[in-house]
Amino acid sequence: MTRPLLFDDRKQGFREVEPTRTVLKRITKYSAIDLFSGCGGLSYGFERAGITTSLAVDNWADALKTFNHNHPKSSSELVDLGRKDLAKFMSSLPQVDVVFGGPPCQGFSISGKRDPNDPRNLLYKGFYEVVAQIMPRVFLMENVPNLASMDGGRLITEIERDFSSLGYKLNRKILLASDYGVPQNRRRLFLVGTLSNNDFNFPLPTSIDMETKINCWDALSDLPEFSLPDGAAYSMPAKSEYQNLMRRNSPGIFNHEITLHSDQTKLIISLVPDGGNYKDLPEEYKSTRKVNIAWTRYSSQKPSLTIDTGHRHHFHYKFNRIPTVRESARLQSFPDEFIFLGSKTSQYKQVGNAVPPLLAKVVGEAIYSHLIEASNASPNDL
Repeated sequence: MTRPLLFDDRKQGFREVEPTRTVLKRITKYSAIDLFSGCGGLSYGFERAGITTSLAVDNWADALKTFNHNHPKSSSELVDLGRKDLAKFMSSLPQVDVVFGGPPCQGFSISGKRDPNDPRNLLYKGFYEVVAQIMPRVFLMENVPNLASMDGGRLITEIERDFSSLGYKLNRKILLASDYGVPQNRRRLFLVGTLSNNDFNFPLPTSIDMETKINCWDALSDLPEFSLPDGAAYSMPAKSEYQNLMRRNSPGIFNHEITLHSDQTKLIISLVPDGGNYKDLPEEYKSTRKVNIAWTRYSSQKPSLTIDTGHRHHFHYKFNRIPTVRESARLQSFPDEFIFLGSKTSQYKQVGNAVPPLLAKVVGEAIYSHLIEASNASPNDL
């Protein structure tokens, strides 16, 4: 059998691709509700793990338009889970196996004020009320790592106390996205609750050293420097296995509109080397932006820094501009067939707020395995 070929830019030639391992078809299907769904990164990954989203809930219309476009078999509802009058919404919820989602994290994030009295910290209560109403077999709550240390650990203790009172066995862990095939060093906290006595096991890392991690070159080197109209054909062959994965089932390239910078901005970016930052600039330019992440250029040979929501401080490893929405989506592991709707500003925010689908997929597979094992347990184990 002839293996497919990929062009390796670094070796200036084509090489054979090792055949991918066979993935067993998931016969049993489980259903889920995605709360604070955004554009649907968690849902996209979970669906590929055999857990289908029945309902997505968010209070941002742009994100739900993108969600609906990419999840045509799922329903969605525009609801603010921070409201107090949720009785009608609660009464119409479908019974599902899993509830997952990530409440807005600005109140928890290190980039915010980290005020324990921030009302956004209480949005998890909306998540909690849905779980209490449905009592799914498993729930997953995702957030920034700082949630675990917020207010001296008292906030996470309160959250875990609430869910434990419902009868859930809890397990939490901070996962690094680049350990699971995502070309981005993004750390997220996952709290999983199960009703079964079976232990839940988080997935083991698949890439723990820099040699096996997917880097920015692997993710982006087949995308051109200039803008492309939506649906444009690929202008060069895939140069990595990751690019082949991202291209699968996509009719072309979408969301690849570059940002036009001023001449001075482009000049300053050009002075920063691959993987460099403001420290590499001449003295007269070092203080032009008053943040410590200013003028940071991604390293072609490493995973990217955490994708933000369009703050314009991180730049392409080669081109003198910020990454496009599509390039940012690639670094988040959204495949090219996943199309973002709304203004470009909105698209950047949707990408930056999402859970990387490849990370969601491996967590979803662990939950799927847990559900199967719990279903096969003897009555005395339940």
